[in-house]
Amino acid sequence: MADYLRFQKSSCKSCYKCIRHCPVKSIRFSGNQANVIPDECILCGQCYVVCPQNAKVMFDESEIVGVLLQGDAPVVASIAPSFAAYFPDVGIEALSEAMRKLGFHSAEETALGATIVKREYERLTKSSEMDVIITSCCHTVNLLIEKYYPELCGFLAPVVTPMKAHCDDIKRRIPTAKTVFVGPCLSKMDEAEKEGIDAVLTFDKLEAMFERANITLHKGRRVAEDGLARLFPTDGGILGTLKYKNPSYTYLSVDGLESCKRTLDDIRDGGVRRCFIEMSACVGSCIGGPIMEKRHSSPIKNLVNVRTYAGENDFDIAQPAIEKIRCERPALFCDRAMPSEAAINEILRKMDKFKPEDELNCGSCGYETCRKKAIAIYQGKAEITMCLPYLMEKSERFSNNILDNTPNGILVVNEAYEVQQINPAAMKMLRVRSRADVVGCPVVRLMDPLPFIEVLEHKKRVAGRLDYYAEFDRYLELTIATDRVSGNMIAIFRDVTDEQTAKQKKAELSRQTVETADRVVDKQMRIVQEIASLLGETAAETKIALSKLKESIKDDDE
Repeated sequence: MADYLRFQKSSCKSCYKCIRHCPVKSIRFSGNQANVIPDECILCGQCYVVCPQNAKVMFDESEIVGVLLQGDAPVVASIAPSFAAYFPDVGIEALSEAMRKLGFHSAEETALGATIVKREYERLTKSSEMDVIITSCCHTVNLLIEKYYPELCGFLAPVVTPMKAHCDDIKRRIPTAKTVFVGPCLSKMDEAEKEGIDAVLTFDKLEAMFERANITLHKGRRVAEDGLARLFPTDGGILGTLKYKNPSYTYLSVDGLESCKRTLDDIRDGGVRRCFIEMSACVGSCIGGPIMEKRHSSPIKNLVNVRTYAGENDFDIAQPAIEKIRCERPALFCDRAMPSEAAINEILRKMDKFKPEDELNCGSCGYETCRKKAIAIYQGKAEITMCLPYLMEKSERFSNNILDNTPNGILVVNEAYEVQQINPAAMKMLRVRSRADVVGCPVVRLMDPLPFIEVLEHKKRVAGRLDYYAEFDRYLELTIATDRVSGNMIAIFRDVTDEQTAKQKKAELSRQTVETADRVVDKQMRIVQEIASLLGETAAETKIALSKLKESIKDDDE
């Protein structure tokens, strides 16, 4: 299968919405990026519709059509009957005129081919050659059965789709013609490639071609007398076109892939007999197709527009020979390796699911159960990190491990000044016995709320603020950070009591040392002064004595 649907990796945000809505889980995640698995995809387009980032892009065959239009062969468009919903109040005549301006030879309604198909359905039921008949108009339903219910391929009506029947009729009438199908469906691109139809345009791509060529569609359409098969794109529309219904059959209409899957399960279990089942992949049938749902999601208006444009009688078109419109649906069998029970349990253990009660089966990863998720991991389609509870628990454990082991106190306070979280270090610093005693309570019960008011209301910065908390006999250094997303304030406390005590002791020791030094200096000065005084007295006495000795000697000489 070609890559008709691709993902823009830069836009994919790992929200897993696509896998939650994928009916067959044909999306693989690698490196947190989604990728379609072509062999398993049934081209329903649900991932394209639901993607919130518009990361899914449909293949665009506009360039191929442009090349066809530049060629010599006439290009004829087959317009799906749901065009009456996408282009309201525009008839086939106006649409054909606009397409001729683009370079098309002409445009016709696929409902012509639907008339051929519904006649063959009538013949099948009349002949009673099949027990259960499932309509084969929807290529996505055909792919679902071929890939996921291959044993039920024999219940698919062996009839070509309206697109194939109409394009074959065009080429019968215009042998050199190139055919382009225009509709609301992604899967028709795959069918066209298999059936030899030259190109497919979705309605939005055709609309874009009109806009680039400045072509305006003329409003106003005549009420059709013929064209009962225009009801095909509505829920129960195929049944509504049948002129003959075999009373031995029960006629049912099933739309939406989940309903289709449940119906196919019933058929496989043998619970359904003698039924003719109109089966459509999209809710509401083709008027609820991916392009319609993405661009023109107006179910009631779309239904009214199609019904009011449908005629009451069949188109006047020749019925081909049976062999021209019959086909067999091959079983495609998706090769999906299944793990052993031991392998499943080992993967579950890696997701911290050690016993059955650990398997929450929340579906956030896109899989119905944890075991199905484990199987997808084994098959390389999913990653362990897609499990939201696992990631939350892992993140919470990591955060709690940091909070519980950091020596700093952490206190989280919300915009209402209520305590949201407190770690063991803060509990010790603020003398809190249990988290339950303070979580949810006003912060004023623990401490002065002024720093938080300054941060929240006055936009002041609190960083490294040192205060003595007398009630706790502690010196705490406070820094407050604000989480812009949640609005919470995160207070970080550092207990600096020992540091402050050491500083105070050092200051006291310095003071005492200075005082001691002053006393020693004073004492030394007094001693010096006393010594000096004694030395002064001794020197005077010695001088007197020497003077007397000198005078005595002098007297003797005389």
